[in-house]
Amino acid sequence: MMKAEEIMTKDVVTVSGSATVAEAVKLMKDKGLRALVVERRSDSDPYGMVTETDVIYKVAAHGKDPKEMRVYEIMNKPCIVVNPELGVEYVARLFSNARIRRAPVIKGSLLGVISISDILTKSDFVEKPKSNFELYCEEFPDALEARMYD
Repeated sequence: MMKAEEIMTKDVVTVSGSATVAEAVKLMKDKGLRALVVERRSDSDPYGMVTETDVIYKVAAHGKDPKEMRVYEIMNKPCIVVNPELGVEYVARLFSNARIRRAPVIKGSLLGVISISDILTKSDFVEKPKSNFELYCEEFPDALEARMYD
């Protein structure tokens, strides 16, 4: 199974939480992105995310001025993060359960971002689907057959 680190986008664009929403939107437009990782204020601070949805739902829909609002007012923090060694199938399951489309890939520091687009275009789940036996072992991990192949 492919891992998150194999398909993640390594060129990550970040923004400060103190930046204006207008600055974040300009960065998204210039880079052709739908989300930005919000930088940590310190090593113990969690990462955040600001998405185009945040901008539309929390700023535009309420007629607020994006030049007056700060990223920290609309971002999601702490955000769900992904370990680079996590299998792509589990990343997809995490995204489905949490109803998210992207997450930073973190192991000590920010390594990249993985998105549903990465999973769809870069992973091999179409070419190498799980066998019925693998699915059975996942559904019944205590079954004798499943334990024999651990």
